[in-house]
Amino acid sequence: MAKAKKKTSRGRNQDRARVAGGQDYEVRYEAKKKNRSKAAVKKAVKKVGTSRKRVERALGLKKK
Repeated sequence: MAKAKKKTSRGRNQDRARVAGGQDYEVRYEAKKKNRSKAAVKKAVKKVGTSRKRVERALGLKKK
């Protein structure tokens, strides 16, 4: 009898660590966090990549 795979939250954690610049709801969420425009979030994603920490740092939301 085959053993069932263990369900993990690894995929979800990896997804939460990224900002999908093409997904309107993710851009809106980041923009609303600290009253920034959606254009500013998209620009930050383009400049620093999709890492949520880097995007937030570029927007001035997190300290190092």
